[in-house]
Amino acid sequence: MATKGIYIYGIIPNFYSAEMYRSLVNTGIYTIAYQNISAIVSDRENVSFDSLDREALGHLLVDHQKTIEALTAKGFNMLIPMRLGTIVNSKEEVFKILANGHDLIVDTLNKIEHLTEIDLAVTWADFPATIKEVASHPEIVAMKEDILKKGEAVSQIDQVKIGMLLEEKFKEKNTSVELDILNALSSLCTDIKMHEVMNDQMITNSAYLLKRNKKEKFEEVLDRLDEEHKGMLNFKMVGPLPCYSFYTIEVKELNPEHVSQAKKELGVSESSSEAEIKRAFQEKAKEFHPDVNQGHSTVDHFNRIKKAYQTLLEYLEAANFASKEHVISMKNEKTIENLILVKIKE
Repeated sequence: MATKGIYIYGIIPNFYSAEMYRSLVNTGIYTIAYQNISAIVSDRENVSFDSLDREALGHLLVDHQKTIEALTAKGFNMLIPMRLGTIVNSKEEVFKILANGHDLIVDTLNKIEHLTEIDLAVTWADFPATIKEVASHPEIVAMKEDILKKGEAVSQIDQVKIGMLLEEKFKEKNTSVELDILNALSSLCTDIKMHEVMNDQMITNSAYLLKRNKKEKFEEVLDRLDEEHKGMLNFKMVGPLPCYSFYTIEVKELNPEHVSQAKKELGVSESSSEAEIKRAFQEKAKEFHPDVNQGHSTVDHFNRIKKAYQTLLEYLEAANFASKEHVISMKNEKTIENLILVKIKE
């Protein structure tokens, strides 16, 4: 029988009006508060999202994004999204996440107070016509003429050469247009993230982080670009959005057994400083680095050492040790209680 879990969409500050919180009633969405921040959550069947197929993950992604965007539309503008699929067993676990990540979350909320994200996808309005235009490039025309001068049938190798040159010139054209768009918009933005294009027709797929009061200017620049390119481009703008592409909260629960194993792997004691852990890793790394020693067993050993080092660094961060003089100890009750690492992925 499936157990109920609590799905976390994101985290907001607690300064919104009572009326805004009442707007969540009967939506299935509610908040769990800790000090001056709250998690926005819903009750959901607790499943392993790693085991879901692509279709199920697609439905989850749509629900996740639609919920966050609906919250933004209600006025919850200062919202840091959680990583897709973040689900916990109880309110106590939500409190633990909020407590462990409190300072980092508050700092990030302050950063995004006046910011928003706009996503922009640009495609060719008439893709076949664009391909035809590129095919008329002087270098491609000259190559075709040289092939025809031979007086022989066009070979498969010749076709491949023409195809490769066509692809090269098409990429150059796309790059030129993309740079034109980025140069026109960059002065309005705090940051830009490039996403993978979905197909050959798409020129650019990007996210822009900007102040909310710059949205109108952003749209004006897009209108100007549209005019300059004489309707050859389709601009699809989505936003304003929460800052998905720039700030996302990730939560990792650290296993005490893995921490203990990592200590054994590096040969450090129950009570070791960060500096001592670093020295132990460097010494082991010199001994087992693949550039120094050859062999699969050496590579495997080096990878285990590297993973152990990362585990202990994460443990130190989760335990909120601020200086290199602090020590790591499984005997410390406070340390054991802080085995959740909260990070902001930027």
